[in-house]
Amino acid sequence: MEVRPKRLNEMWLFEEQTHNMKLGLRITQVLRNIKTQYQDLLVVDTPEYGKVMVLDGAIQVTERDEFCYHEMMAHLALCSHPNPERVLIVGGGDGGTLREVLRHDSVKEAFLVDIDQEVIRAARDFFPTLSCAMDDPRARVLPMDALKFIEDNRESFDVVIVDSTDPVEFAAGLFEAPFYANVHRSLKEDGFIVCQTESPFSDPHVVAGAIQDLRKVFPVVKLAVGFMPTYPTGFWTYGIGTKGLDPAEVRRPAPEGTRYYSHEIHRAAFVLPPFLKSMIG
Repeated sequence: MEVRPKRLNEMWLFEEQTHNMKLGLRITQVLRNIKTQYQDLLVVDTPEYGKVMVLDGAIQVTERDEFCYHEMMAHLALCSHPNPERVLIVGGGDGGTLREVLRHDSVKEAFLVDIDQEVIRAARDFFPTLSCAMDDPRARVLPMDALKFIEDNRESFDVVIVDSTDPVEFAAGLFEAPFYANVHRSLKEDGFIVCQTESPFSDPHVVAGAIQDLRKVFPVVKLAVGFMPTYPTGFWTYGIGTKGLDPAEVRRPAPEGTRYYSHEIHRAAFVLPPFLKSMIG
């Protein structure tokens, strides 16, 4: 008699990264699954990438590869700005970018402003290696609308980091010129803005549109590239605008112990392949 193999109960998470492409991860445990005031929030444990936070069906952070993204979001600007003392993070409720920002001794205050308190709570509950800097005395963690916070703080920040979700629903305005103009007014005279600007393969219109809108506001705009395995296609971009300084120039030392970022990576990130140069004009 034929012996059938034992059937296993399996759970899988599938993120639809485009209409024709999905990323699948096996799940061992569902840790939190709630609908917040703003979005659906899911935290799961996986054998491949550790704990994973998902918002509205899109993977935001995994324990295994988060450093690739957060180090680039923070250090591209903070190693290029001559003396970053006050930093604002728009979004980034998981705390990873805040952790990297506060590795710079020059930073006296870092504001993390995320509209969704539940994201911050989930980070504290399940991602201690990311949320570890939230209790730093230099950190100001504010669950509120970042747009209002920016409007109320003119010429206040050396660096603004827009660590946003994908440009849909309430986050769509964070990729457009009016928002960039508000950020421009909140920056000091040598200020920087850094934005995550998606993948040129899955979202070329987002990359091109964000850079074009940054150019409407900032005199110096450049695009940097990096790897981010669990984000769509694994090839990610970062838009950087300044009031005059070249963000490709390294001016300050990198924090010790970085796992992705280095000064060599910094300089190389701004060397764009021809197809990407053409895409952003």
